Amino acid sequence: MKKSMRKLASAVLAGLMVASLTACGGGDDAKKDTKSAGKGDFANLKEVELIGADTSAKDAIGQKFGEAVAKNVADITGGKLKIDYHPNGELGDDEDLIRQLKSNDIQIVVCQMAPLTAVIPETAVFDLPMSFAKYKGDAIDKVLNGNGEFNKKLSAAYDKAGLHYLGILQNGTFRLTTANRDLKTVDDYKGLKIRTMSNKNHMDFWSALGANPTPLAFSELYFALQSGTVDAEENASDTIVNSNFNEVQKYLADTNHILYANQMAINKKAYDSLDPAYQKALNQAVKQAMDELRPILEKVDKDNKDILKKRGMTEITYDKSFFDQVLNNEGVKALYKKIDDQIGSLGTTLMKELDAASK
Repeated sequence: MKKSMRKLASAVLAGLMVASLTACGGGDDAKKDTKSAGKGDFANLKEVELIGADTSAKDAIGQKFGEAVAKNVADITGGKLKIDYHPNGELGDDEDLIRQLKSNDIQIVVCQMAPLTAVIPETAVFDLPMSFAKYKGDAIDKVLNGNGEFNKKLSAAYDKAGLHYLGILQNGTFRLTTANRDLKTVDDYKGLKIRTMSNKNHMDFWSALGANPTPLAFSELYFALQSGTVDAEENASDTIVNSNFNEVQKYLADTNHILYANQMAINKKAYDSLDPAYQKALNQAVKQAMDELRPILEKVDKDNKDILKKRGMTEITYDKSFFDQVLNNEGVKALYKKIDDQIGSLGTTLMKELDAASK
């Protein structure tokens, strides 16, 4: 296991030597059976309504993903299969939604990967710091939403947890860090009170850099930043813009530490209970939504950074030496080993397939 962990960390570090970090979905089922279904295919089926939800910031990509799938599936089935969609934390925070998803009180949830580690340990593969940073969105999509071994293993992990993996929407953009401190060096992160999602691996990463991570519900974050309860936070650029964090934060640091990816999952019993025609329609709706949204993500990320700078934020970029120092940090190395122990061979499979998809 130690040998595997060293290989995994070395692969990430080696990749950063040849690619700038500033450079820079459906599941297996969404790649299959997506031939357009006609409305007549559902004429004899009973109407079904599913409940879907997210905790995304208003108008962030997670909300757009969920709403696009809801619209698409209604269009495909002529309104016979509907998703009653509740964005922006209307039905609770991430932990609430996942609990309701597991109990089938909510059937579909869109969220980032971090909150899922409590119920699907294998999703900790997405917590490996900077592991996706050298890859383009197209290559990442081939692995996350293709028919390879990684997708099969990830889908099986969802099944084991009583969920069904529908896909991941991303395009090679990342979570960034905002702060009221000029974070020019790794040492500048020491003592930084930073809000994180409720994910132990994320917290351990920031602790390794000497920061003080604090998990906090997203709905409380703006006021926590405003009051000084926390000094900093990390999020994707669309969330930072749509939440107006520029009003309470001065600096935007391109840490690129975690892939910005929104997954969609459905309760497995709910999925299995659907008529096969509805399953096919849902998979088709997910694929259509990802095909519609993926091309705009990279441009939206750049546009959002420009908006934040126009609003007065100062962008901080880093060279290779910064990332080398982070990945060679003893605490970060220990985190790689801990995650490697959680996910077994999944990390190695991920890196192997990403490399192959990039050729």
